[in-house]
Amino acid sequence: MNVELCHHSSIEPVRQTLVDIHVEVRQRDLGLTGPFYSAERFGERLAAHRSQPGWEVVIAYDGSEPAGFAYGTPLGPSTRWWTAMTTPLPEGFTVETGKRTLALNEIVVRRAWRGTGLARRIHEELLAGREEERVTLLVNPKAGDGKVQALYERWGYEKVGEQQPFADSPVFASMMREPLRQV
Repeated sequence: MNVELCHHSSIEPVRQTLVDIHVEVRQRDLGLTGPFYSAERFGERLAAHRSQPGWEVVIAYDGSEPAGFAYGTPLGPSTRWWTAMTTPLPEGFTVETGKRTLALNEIVVRRAWRGTGLARRIHEELLAGREEERVTLLVNPKAGDGKVQALYERWGYEKVGEQQPFADSPVFASMMREPLRQV
């Protein structure tokens, strides 16, 4: 496998690739159904995330075939990221500056490349050039019968609570990794 990791800060050349991979993995492979996992709703979230300063995506290509991607956005002072928490967090935990926390909004790897370490490579590549202090993500605790959350725990993330950011979304485990990069 000769996978090339490509950074993009412009959405237009890669938008449809991201939507197609998201639908393939979330709906077809993982069987996650309902409006939240539709191409339209993902497109809305992608547009909202992309509109934030500092958004970046890393796409893995095996030859010309896209194998997966991850993208993130720094949380700014007016972020709504923490407002849907179902459990209170310690004072100061949710204070954001635009440089404190990177939200890892999506990480998706197509079936043929799962189990190869590609998800970790994409993840670490996205974090490598970042200046934020920490990284947060949301994971559906039912995804992969809990295996996805366990994978993030092996990568150094810890569950800090739960949240339901949209009325049609599942309740996610909210996870944090400090520092941003593992040493």
